[in-house]
Amino acid sequence: MFSFNKFFNEYYGWWKNIDKFLLFLIFLLFFLGLFFSLVSTSIIASDKLNTNTYYFFIKHFIFIFLGLAILITFSFLDQNKLLNSSKILFIISFIMLTLVPFIGVEVKGSMRWLDLPVVPKFQPIEFVKPFFIIMVASILSLNNYKNIYIKYFLSLLIIIPIILFLISQPDIGQSLLIVLTWLSLIFVSGINLFFFFSLFSLIFLILTYLIVFIPKFEYIQIRLLSFFDPSSGDKSQSEKASEAISNGGFFGKGIGEGQLNSRIPEAHTDFIISVIAEEFGIVIVIAIMLIFLIFAYKVLQKIYMEQDNKIKLILVGSISLILLQTFIHIGVNIRILPTTGMTLPFLSYGGSSILSTSILSGIILNLTKRKLV
Repeated sequence: MFSFNKFFNEYYGWWKNIDKFLLFLIFLLFFLGLFFSLVSTSIIASDKLNTNTYYFFIKHFIFIFLGLAILITFSFLDQNKLLNSSKILFIISFIMLTLVPFIGVEVKGSMRWLDLPVVPKFQPIEFVKPFFIIMVASILSLNNYKNIYIKYFLSLLIIIPIILFLISQPDIGQSLLIVLTWLSLIFVSGINLFFFFSLFSLIFLILTYLIVFIPKFEYIQIRLLSFFDPSSGDKSQSEKASEAISNGGFFGKGIGEGQLNSRIPEAHTDFIISVIAEEFGIVIVIAIMLIFLIFAYKVLQKIYMEQDNKIKLILVGSISLILLQTFIHIGVNIRILPTTGMTLPFLSYGGSSILSTSILSGIILNLTKRKLV
């Protein structure tokens, strides 16, 4: 039977122990994403869909509402329940990833989505990422194996199948993000630097081979050529995005005055930072970057005070993934990186990305709660 007093005590305990500043930053980033979705997608909805101008905003709002519910649920769980349930959720999300080559939906030449009867179209890798971090951190902190290299080998058994399925889609951007997150985890676990850089070089050579010699990845060659030599063809999407940032100047053109949404498809997902810069100016972009850096700094402070190696590794992996994804997204937009199709955590439109970020944020909030003595 439902007990109001029990529920109130549990909620009060959650509120008392949660890091309220981290919670505020997460809510702020989601709110900013919702606001920019409102001002940047209304024209797209009316022009392309000939429908309610708030179509994308309403969808974005629904996903953020679901995301915040998931975030609170994950932050509310007992720590052991969180870690144990995450292993089950990793298996479920990985199985969904394995289904993509067989029953996936192809969009613009890539098969990365599932469209199940009871679940709208979603991208399984987004749900693999948060639980992948917990799995690798759990392996690297095992006490059963004293030899750290055995742990690295076991973590490889986790990452290799994921990368193989991502390459088959193909999705080099997410593959790179997963590999870099894994490298950040093994780096902080105390790996020998010679072994680490040898491993990094091997991964770089494998990716180079795939891009140069496998026909399936010819599109990446085209993007790289366009990145290094824009005169070799039409202007790349990233060059149009960087132009939009320049045109926005310091304070922007004003709400609804940007042109990027009409020049690049899906600008509100992969190029949201350029949309923001064009309409609101580089000042707002710098403010957003500062929020991300403050968020990362606060999590690193918690890591420094944490005694449990597994929790440390999970937090390092979580904040590394968010920062790496943010860096790649902004790097593509300002044209210091080739186009990868990477969303900006918290702010970009896209249900899978929002829910994945919510899970990751819930895990961070759970593991940074004040410990009861």
